[in-house]
Amino acid sequence: MAGQRYPRRGWEWPNGAKLAISVNLALEAFERQSQYATRPPSKDPDPFSLSYAEYGARSGAWRLMDLLDEFGLKSSCSTNGKAAQMYPEVVRAFADAGHEIVGHAWVNDELATEEGASAEQAMIARCTDELTKAAGVAPVGWTSPGSAGSSKTMEYLRAAGYLWNGDVGNDDLPWVQDTPAGSIVMMPRTNLPHNDLPMWLRHSNPGSVIMENWKDTVTELLAEGAAGSPKWTEITIHCHIGGRPTLIPTIRRCLEFARRDDVWFGRKRDIAAWSLERIRGGSGG
Repeated sequence: MAGQRYPRRGWEWPNGAKLAISVNLALEAFERQSQYATRPPSKDPDPFSLSYAEYGARSGAWRLMDLLDEFGLKSSCSTNGKAAQMYPEVVRAFADAGHEIVGHAWVNDELATEEGASAEQAMIARCTDELTKAAGVAPVGWTSPGSAGSSKTMEYLRAAGYLWNGDVGNDDLPWVQDTPAGSIVMMPRTNLPHNDLPMWLRHSNPGSVIMENWKDTVTELLAEGAAGSPKWTEITIHCHIGGRPTLIPTIRRCLEFARRDDVWFGRKRDIAAWSLERIRGGSGG
């Protein structure tokens, strides 16, 4: 590792940590169909598919909060505005426990379009208002469903007071994007190999695949950090997917493996704020 050529070798995390990790949860609501369905998509609501998503608020969220309490960890929870409207008590429980509530559009099965500028701005405002009302604190982070925002999303978010966005997948460290409304911290998606949606639900892998991928990711990034190039990664669990009892032992093993003195577990708002300060101060970027 001594000869690695990664840029930003001067990057640092608090207390000299070799790796920063965030736990990303998702509390989602849908208009027609969630990620699991027993019939093809249509314009009509799929009752069973919507009930699959409802599991997140009824059961999965509470199980995941209990799991994180075991480790004393705080997550960033991507939350649709409709989910906050439907389940304000769940959102408030997350917020009261110190978890970050993250904007995640109004519903998860509608994506922003290039033609809908005014509609996207209105949706961001509506979602922000609903999350703030439910959580008691305004969100400062936003990830679009599927990270599929428009070319104007970052500008609209910054104008609405957001600190960070997660709609890119191009780095292992946060970076800053300038917009006409100001600068916003980009938190690239590093979670795909350890995300319950593609790794478990979508491809019917055993939970051990998530653990193997997570172990390899953390091991490699710790070695890079020890060689002078610290990075960031995250594990992603949907309340209605990974919040089921089948995956909890796997997630517990993942957290146990990564819990060590040279790892900083932080909410994404904390990691973004730290990164912005370093980049503005000229210490990295």
